[in-house]
Amino acid sequence: MDIQMYLSLATAAPAPVVPITPAGSDAQLIIAAIVGIAVIIVLITWLKVHPFLALAIGAVGVGAGAGLAPGAAVTSFSTGFGGTMAGVGILVGFGAMFGKLLADSGGADRIVDSLVTRSSVRTLPWTMALIGGLIGLPMFFEVGLVLLIPVIILVARRSGMSLIRIAIPALAGLSVMHGLVPPHPGPLVAVTALGANLGLTLAIGVLVAIPTVIISGPIFSKFASRWVSVPVPALFITTEDLAAGETLTKRPSFLITLSGILLPVVLMLGKSVANALAPGSTAPLNATLDFLGTPMIALGLAVIYAMIVFGRGGGMDRAAVSKSLADSLPPIAGILLIVGAGGGFKQVLIDTGIGTVIADAVAGSSVSVLVLAWFVAALVRVATGSATVATVTAAGILAPVAAGLGGTELSLMVLAIGAGSLFLSHVNDAGFWLVKEYLGTTVGQTLKTWTIMECLISVTGLAGVLLLNIVI
Repeated sequence: MDIQMYLSLATAAPAPVVPITPAGSDAQLIIAAIVGIAVIIVLITWLKVHPFLALAIGAVGVGAGAGLAPGAAVTSFSTGFGGTMAGVGILVGFGAMFGKLLADSGGADRIVDSLVTRSSVRTLPWTMALIGGLIGLPMFFEVGLVLLIPVIILVARRSGMSLIRIAIPALAGLSVMHGLVPPHPGPLVAVTALGANLGLTLAIGVLVAIPTVIISGPIFSKFASRWVSVPVPALFITTEDLAAGETLTKRPSFLITLSGILLPVVLMLGKSVANALAPGSTAPLNATLDFLGTPMIALGLAVIYAMIVFGRGGGMDRAAVSKSLADSLPPIAGILLIVGAGGGFKQVLIDTGIGTVIADAVAGSSVSVLVLAWFVAALVRVATGSATVATVTAAGILAPVAAGLGGTELSLMVLAIGAGSLFLSHVNDAGFWLVKEYLGTTVGQTLKTWTIMECLISVTGLAGVLLLNIVI
């Protein structure tokens, strides 16, 4: 999930994927990656080493073991850390500010009360899945997550339901849209690289996405909540929570609060639609939408909106708004370091050239092109932890094959690649650590919930693609 790479690729013309020369032999790269991942897990789960330190040690060790010079491994880790902080770090910071203002103003209470009172215990997970899907349609996963986390936590706290039962459906909605449905940048990259029809891919993507969200979200959350039970994190505690149910005397209206949450969604959707309809256009309207829809700008504007509208609607003065912003950042310091280290580890794996090894291994395969597309993307995803790298690599490898396919088959190949790019998120994925830290789960619990959910999304998405290939 590399936002900076998405920003540069989402509107770019197709370009050949330049392979990275492997740092060592194939066996050396594979062994180094497996051992490095195992070491990180042992350090965190058995020796109780902080994940930030464990990831840093594991990343440099993997780089050196794979054949990179020690100095090059350190540089690679630093580059990945900095790139992740430049993208995800800023978004998480803005998201934390927005979430704290949403909670302190009473706006989160308004949203949560509406969700809890209008949904039964049985339908609430389905409501969360719908919200996750709608929020996630035009947005990067990380942006959608930081916007929804206050709602997820407060709905779980207020409804008394399991945190996992509430969180998994919302995360499933976000993740499915992230990987399968244009105008999200991931599928757009594959659409451009393979020459698929955007409108057809969007229509088929929605058909595949709906059952995928249902299976990996509300249905899977029933089992996941039995396997993992964690307390609701002590985040976004509101005045109403502290007053043990006392109603707030002043808080923003439901419409104003919902408008604030949807503001970055609308801005980013506008950017995606404009780029899809007129790629590369420098017209004033397109340039404006392109600027406003940049994730950092869109979420920054949402923070400004919250400062003014939520603050006023919740009866907060300037000192209260300032305190809310300041109090939002200390709780996420550890999250930022861990997510950054996850990005550093991912970059080390990429720079060792393991993606090139995988590409060479599947070249010339006689397997079905749709299964092959999914398999290549899944291999690169597991090896590097990056859905973006998986999408770009798979599209580049399969572009020559795609030249001989029809319109529907091209769209199905895009979706197969998208499904594969979500497979088996684990310790080399910054998104894994973001979810783990926000929900307060252990590594093992995150593997049993988030990782399995991602695998379900990937496999169910592939099954939907193969089924549609038979009937259309």
